[in-house]
Amino acid sequence: MSTTEMGPAFFLAVSVILIVCRLVGLLLRHIGQPPVVGEMVAGVALGPSFLGLLSPGLEKSLFPDEMRPVLYVAGQFGLVVFMFLSGYEFRTDRLRSVGRTAVPVSAAGIVVPLLLGSGLAWAAHGAVDLYPDGVSPTVGALFVGVTVAITAFPMLARIITERGLADTRFGSVALASGALDDAVAWVLLALVLSMAGGKADTFLLAVGGAAGLAVFLGVFLRVRARALERARRLTEEHMLLVTVLLLFLAAWYTDRIGLYAVFGAFSLGVVFPRDPVVSRAVAAIAPVSRIVFLPLFFTYSGLNTDFTLLSGSGLILFTVACVAVAIIGKFGACWAAARMLGEPPGTALRVGALMNARGLMQLIAINVGLTAGIASPALFGVLVVVALVTTVMTAPVLTWLDRRAAARQPDAGPAAEMRPTA
Repeated sequence: MSTTEMGPAFFLAVSVILIVCRLVGLLLRHIGQPPVVGEMVAGVALGPSFLGLLSPGLEKSLFPDEMRPVLYVAGQFGLVVFMFLSGYEFRTDRLRSVGRTAVPVSAAGIVVPLLLGSGLAWAAHGAVDLYPDGVSPTVGALFVGVTVAITAFPMLARIITERGLADTRFGSVALASGALDDAVAWVLLALVLSMAGGKADTFLLAVGGAAGLAVFLGVFLRVRARALERARRLTEEHMLLVTVLLLFLAAWYTDRIGLYAVFGAFSLGVVFPRDPVVSRAVAAIAPVSRIVFLPLFFTYSGLNTDFTLLSGSGLILFTVACVAVAIIGKFGACWAAARMLGEPPGTALRVGALMNARGLMQLIAINVGLTAGIASPALFGVLVVVALVTTVMTAPVLTWLDRRAAARQPDAGPAAEMRPTA
């Protein structure tokens, strides 16, 4: 496909993606699912698992191989902007009130599913074909464990925002725990990638780069007040340009050190100054990135997902076991940790339900594993199933908990168990 042919093909592909995402989102809204779940399902539907089965020629025509890198880059733009906005909306003043709960919950949400997922993959080695030739069973098992331990922090943030839960205690605990959870998980993923390559460079780069990022953010916080004074003199157009430049540089840096672009974007959003001039610039980039570019990431992942590879009783059994381990290890461990720390039953259950959602970040991680040659297409499909099931179940569980709380305390309603953070 020539460069001149790529432009019209891209415009058609994006049009199809946006229409399908919106239609699927409207359908799933009737069963209580947030729009982000509709985008996940639409992405899979446009890939070989559905459209490719019904009309392979149509799928190849709409999404030729030459188109995939373009969809990937466009999806990355939507992803980093969304994470920046999530960080900008994240209120750090709540961390002090929930930190004593968030850190142990995050630790439980990493350690338990990591051990269970790795153990399951190690036990299944030889019975099912999970890894490409040449991949060590230890590396493969650790990769499964890390991806099962990931929480979809961007998706968690989006669910909390869309359901109006940002001012609840469990929403703040889940946000803080999810942020810590994913930061640790991506360092662990860097370690697995280093082991797969037989070098320690990737892991050392991630750890050293993270320390450098922390130093930069600390310096930025110290000079933020003076920078804000100068920012107020800028026009809105120039403020928008500065914001986008800083965002792209932060995303580039964390991508280069192996922590992935979304963490640079989120970290920058957390420390970015809150001011009407800045807020207008931030608001200017939000709609197009969220509505147009973010769905492209889900479609790119869907094009790499082929559920027809999940054939044979052994692989199907492994898929079911992986889903069960993921739910028990994440939902169960986070719930238990919150209860042990004295959180009320309703708060602990909601924290577990939110932390159990893996969709977006797990899709990112398994795409990294597929590109690095650690995961086979079949294992990729298994982990997509895990991401879909654990994410789709989040909204129904939260709704059920709200109804149960309302039934127990009809005068107070579901807010009775949603204590504000401060």
